[in-house]
Amino acid sequence: MVYITNFVAALATASIVGTAVAHPGESHSHAQVRRDIEKRDYFAAQAKRGLEACSNSIKARELDARAISRRTAKAEKLRAARGISNTKPVLARRNLTALEDFETHNHNLTSTYTAEMELFSSNGSTSCILTPEVTIGPYNIHGELIRSNITEDQDGVPVHLEFQFVDINTCEGVQDMMLDVWAANATGVYSGVDISGNAAPLNTKFLRGLQATDSDGVASFDTIFPGHYAGRAIHQHVISHYNYTILPNNTIVGGDINHIGQLFFDEALRTAVEATYPYNTNTQAVVSNDDDQWAPSQADNNYDPFPDFVYLDAEDITQGLLMWISVAIDPTANYTSEAVFAGSWNGETTIEHTNDLEGV
Repeated sequence: MVYITNFVAALATASIVGTAVAHPGESHSHAQVRRDIEKRDYFAAQAKRGLEACSNSIKARELDARAISRRTAKAEKLRAARGISNTKPVLARRNLTALEDFETHNHNLTSTYTAEMELFSSNGSTSCILTPEVTIGPYNIHGELIRSNITEDQDGVPVHLEFQFVDINTCEGVQDMMLDVWAANATGVYSGVDISGNAAPLNTKFLRGLQATDSDGVASFDTIFPGHYAGRAIHQHVISHYNYTILPNNTIVGGDINHIGQLFFDEALRTAVEATYPYNTNTQAVVSNDDDQWAPSQADNNYDPFPDFVYLDAEDITQGLLMWISVAIDPTANYTSEAVFAGSWNGETTIEHTNDLEGV
């Protein structure tokens, strides 16, 4: 059985704003965006205060120490698998301030693997807060496969993406949350959604998947760098489920959502990626972070939605990237009522669109 959700209901009355939108459903009214920004900023301030209270605890320091060790080992493992040996000196990470500094802030820490403490602790448990996005986007499909490698047959720059979720009250990892990620492919197409402007067979599931967080709040995915499409800056979706049930077909059902978020990416990184194939075949209009309706609003001293990263090969971006980001949340939060779904996957097909989505 395929479960159908009228995911356009909440957007049907929203006025079209900003640049042309290639994918129906990606439009929001000015009032809606303003309300969501205010709500996001409020939660960010709360989260920052909570983290500051526990950031110097022994458990918080131990969590950061394990992150440094884990990221270092993962980088070396990925590089060894590709036969990469070249290294360069480290670039120090500057503190985040306002939007201007936020966008020029260097998240590219490629230049060495020798200074482990400086490199892999740059996004520790207190340095990044991703508050609930509220806007989940129109292409979330509930019940994707539990798997760490979501690349399938998609060409693009390989990415090993590590999330670490920490409790704002304790600065400890949040265990047994099921992270749900999805993104557009190199040419700006989402899997499992077959409508004008985003034509993909309904039974496709590339760049979608689920992973449960471990005792340190960590879950990782092997994927590719997302592509762009008209109307939005490049972004990666993530939500977290809890109190879910795992089904025999390796999907989940039920539960609640305690985080809705999007990651964004440095402009310099996007430019470097999109100079490579198949990104350079994408003919859709490019939207910068400055012009995206959500990205600028996230430039705040309280949170940083850009993951840090290193090139696995300092000379060749096509060899792949290691990315990591720490996300501070309130595990008791519940945003289930604010989540809309395009449909649910049942192991055979994802969604049948029964609504006329054109112009939404």
